[in-house]
Amino acid sequence: MASSRRWTVLVFALVMALVPFIPGIPPFWIVLLDNIGLAALVAMGLVLLTGVGGLTSFGQAAFCGFGGYATALLTTSFGLSPWLTLPIALIVSGAAAVVLGLMTVRLSGHYLPLGTIAWGLSLFYLFGKLEFLGRNDGISGIPPLSLGSLQLTDPARIYFAIWLAVIICAVLTTNLLDSRTGRAIRALRRGHVAAEAFGVETASAKLLVFIYAAVLAGLSGWLYAHFQRAVNPTPFGLNASIEYLFIAVVGGAGYVWGAVLGAGIVVVLKELLQSYLPVVFHGSAQLETVVFGVLLVVLLQIAPAGMWPQLAALLPFSSAPRRLESGEALPAAHRPQESNKPLLNVVKARKQFGGVIAVNDVSFDVGTGEIVALIGPNGAGKSTTFNLITGVLPASDGNISVLGNNVSNASPQDIVKLGVARTFQHVKLVPDMTVLENVALGAHLRGYAGPVASMLRLDRTDEAKLLSEAARQIERVGLAEQMHQLAGNLSLGQQRIVEIARALCVNPLLLLLDEPAAGLRHMEKQKLSALLRQLRSEGMSVLLVEHDMGFVMDLADRIVVLEFGTKIAEDVPSAIRTNPDVIKAYLGGAA
Repeated sequence: MASSRRWTVLVFALVMALVPFIPGIPPFWIVLLDNIGLAALVAMGLVLLTGVGGLTSFGQAAFCGFGGYATALLTTSFGLSPWLTLPIALIVSGAAAVVLGLMTVRLSGHYLPLGTIAWGLSLFYLFGKLEFLGRNDGISGIPPLSLGSLQLTDPARIYFAIWLAVIICAVLTTNLLDSRTGRAIRALRRGHVAAEAFGVETASAKLLVFIYAAVLAGLSGWLYAHFQRAVNPTPFGLNASIEYLFIAVVGGAGYVWGAVLGAGIVVVLKELLQSYLPVVFHGSAQLETVVFGVLLVVLLQIAPAGMWPQLAALLPFSSAPRRLESGEALPAAHRPQESNKPLLNVVKARKQFGGVIAVNDVSFDVGTGEIVALIGPNGAGKSTTFNLITGVLPASDGNISVLGNNVSNASPQDIVKLGVARTFQHVKLVPDMTVLENVALGAHLRGYAGPVASMLRLDRTDEAKLLSEAARQIERVGLAEQMHQLAGNLSLGQQRIVEIARALCVNPLLLLLDEPAAGLRHMEKQKLSALLRQLRSEGMSVLLVEHDMGFVMDLADRIVVLEFGTKIAEDVPSAIRTNPDVIKAYLGGAA
């Protein structure tokens, strides 16, 4: 697949390089292609930020303004070479993103896009009011890009600089997504809980993608300034930001090359409407915006996921499974164990939400190589107890320790480093990632390559190890045939097994399973039971929540029973089966 993709990119680059040499091609078409390239760079960042990372931004045009004004000011007022201003423009855009991102990425829901609208509007008016930026008139007389004595003043000349930037950025962005860092970014769209449970620093990942999108917009602004030879606030306002978001959505919000396709569709469509609608209506009404909006709505009704998936289905790499490169086995994480202490020790753990006590002074422990079941009626506090143990929720009182380390108020990232992995009551997979990619997220902390190494493909050895480990765990749970399928296409039972494989990639000492047998058929439950027994024989401890009493009684070494957040019993399965309090509270009759 990677080889096919490379050849497709090379063919695309060759075609784009030959376009200006087509005999008789109108100069306006070249200008149109220049504008498409500039818009594609901004939309590419939005694909990563919004389509992949789930962070909606209406302020990307402002970052174009940072890049454009930075080079305009430095070249006209200080006489710097345009090429020297390129890194400065990118740094200015990135620095602005750091400042704005530290405030913005903390927001969630509708507050996030509203926040980006607020600072987008503020920056637009700021550009128009600052005297040294030329106020509303902007800055003119910007020198063109040049290569030696060759000045890129003609649209056909700067065309090559623009499209070289587009292709390089598309390749770098694709490489980034196809990596350990990329999987962490893609996991953000499904919420932070699952990502953090496997060690992803979600705040850092959000800030990273925010900065990356801003740098791409800054690059577009830098190229725009030297293409137009002038800048003013108009192209950096809210309307432009909305248009960039339209481009990303029309092309396919989750697809890098969809940004290029979307830019082509939107820019060409706008130009056609502006050229022909006044002729049709004899200039009596300016209906371009209305018709443009209607056509976009129709287009999204036809292709809700964007146009790129429709086109990608025709390309040679679209359905090819990923070829796994051989990699060395990942070393087991070194975690000191204290044999004289329980692996997990919960002492009077309490969680209170206002006046509601969800977990009421619950105490139990889990030893090494032991399977303990946590049972109780719906609403008994079982999943809340799991969330206390894994750091999703802070404990209101009590003490929770892993390997002797107090984790009562520790973060999920710190707890997973101690060797605690979990699954979830409600499956938390990324549906548009393959089974292999979802499971590899579990090995996030066992890799080391960062975003720069990923973009430059210097992470291949590390990536091969992570994917080999993920493949090994997938085979271990019996889903080898589904390895390259999208996780969203699997049955609920299979998705739960994928979650177990993902948790096993942590190389855990303690495995927390929240209703792992729900949705499984009888034979699948038997295989799961055999797998858990094997893990126990290898020294792994398991704490599981389950409603299937036959499954629990046959598997668990000990059972802890909760009712309304309070522990009412703890004993071996045979004793729990006949415990009158358990029968009354949970089983509902004679066992």
